[in-house]
Amino acid sequence: MTAPLLEVRDLAKHWPVRRGMILAKQVGTVRAVDGLSFTLNRGETLALVGESGCGKSTTARLVLRLIEPSAGTVRINGADITGLSAPALRQMRRQAQIIFQDPYASLNPRLSVGEAIAEPLIVHGIGDAVSRTARVHELLRLVGLAPWQAERFPHEFSGGQRQRIGIARALAVQPDLIVCDEPVSALDVSIQAQVVNLLKDLQARFGLAYLFIAHDLAVVKHMADRVAVMYLGRIMEVADKRSLFANPRHPYTRALLAAIPHPDPRRRGRVTPLGGDVPSPLNPPPGCRFHTRCPLAQQVCREVEPPDVAIGPGHHSACHFAQELPPAGHDFSGGLTPVAARRLALFAERSGG
Repeated sequence: MTAPLLEVRDLAKHWPVRRGMILAKQVGTVRAVDGLSFTLNRGETLALVGESGCGKSTTARLVLRLIEPSAGTVRINGADITGLSAPALRQMRRQAQIIFQDPYASLNPRLSVGEAIAEPLIVHGIGDAVSRTARVHELLRLVGLAPWQAERFPHEFSGGQRQRIGIARALAVQPDLIVCDEPVSALDVSIQAQVVNLLKDLQARFGLAYLFIAHDLAVVKHMADRVAVMYLGRIMEVADKRSLFANPRHPYTRALLAAIPHPDPRRRGRVTPLGGDVPSPLNPPPGCRFHTRCPLAQQVCREVEPPDVAIGPGHHSACHFAQELPPAGHDFSGGLTPVAARRLALFAERSGG
């Protein structure tokens, strides 16, 4: 077993909320990311999925230290980057790059495409002017653009072409890890397919590892090797792609999968819509964070934070009833299985009713 390329342990980002102009006083804390742990192996794609506002993009920036974590550690190639100085951190970024969500905002409108792609090479002192120009032309060909387009500016390209330019820029310094922060969510469906296929081809060619942030589970199913499901700053379930889609063991994961639209009405499952809204990260609920919307929530869910239950090799779920959930596709209105009901009775007896 080789060491993971990326190892995240107990990662957290808490934003202080202050009131007042001159004598500002902290009145609360937004727990955007609150204790994430996961690993990513070389050449692997780990997808982080969840509803908007669950902390996916914050996690992407924490992994690269684009924002500073409040707690936890991030190791890339075995080195803890959370305490690195600015020069050491700059050197580390040769190993890890990012593709941003918005292809329009991620490129400097004052730089030509060639200058934007060459900028990482200049920052890291790679090559001379001639070799950098050759590298830019090579990268443009690699992502399906023509070398002569290096002289053009970002406003002269479509959204899909701009995202290809962002991919070329991320590849410039030959990183081991690329963080993809919803790289196709701003694109048309047909263009999404082209960019996803490009990312897959590049991964096979260069052995890249992707931390793939997304909310479109159809894209995730095509792209990912493993999937981690986030809710309100924490991971609810993590498993390899096949296990998660075939046998989800957390009610939130099941709700997300049930909401995927399917064109054939005969294959549409029974969808139990989630009630209520996502709680505020300023005041997350006690116990299981999902219990305010979970159709199976019981008293133990409201009082006790669920442990990380191992379902199988590499498959974990943070649910008190992960082992006893009804089969996938079961209508939740029927309640829990008899085993789960007995566990609830035992908990009530131990807690005094």
